[in-house]
Amino acid sequence: MSIDADHRLLSAMRDCGTDPRVAAAARALSWSGEHGALWLAAGLVGALADRECRGAWLRATALIGAAHLASMGVKRVVRRPRPRTPAGPPLVRTAGRHSFPSSHASSAAAAAVALGGLRPAGRHLVPPLAAAMCVSRLVVGVHYPTDVAAGALLGGLTARLGARWMRGAHA
Repeated sequence: MSIDADHRLLSAMRDCGTDPRVAAAARALSWSGEHGALWLAAGLVGALADRECRGAWLRATALIGAAHLASMGVKRVVRRPRPRTPAGPPLVRTAGRHSFPSSHASSAAAAAVALGGLRPAGRHLVPPLAAAMCVSRLVVGVHYPTDVAAGALLGGLTARLGARWMRGAHA
């Protein structure tokens, strides 16, 4: 994606945040995804509720944490500044100044792969919620589309690489 296309798509998505309902939903998703909180909590609740697969839930949760930490490491190396859009300031505060890759997208994609593979309900619920969280980062104006795409790729790859390890505990 060209830099110009990245900026145009971000501006279009940020413009969606002018609708108060869209902005509220995007803020809620962004807030719940801070530091992977929603996904880590879901994994821990799954471990408590599903004794049969407790080890797999805990390993899936660890993979989500690993994806988040990996994205934070990449951010420290790349140091891409957060975007500024004509639509105005971001709709949320951020924990850091750097945007590449999106840590929200990393943990969301890792959750879609890891938690989505544990139970049939997860396959239907987690991926759409993860996708919505990724889109929310554009709507609130804190990431370029390439930040989100790279974060999702990093998170999905991290969880996929750990899938065999995760399933080893799923008896």
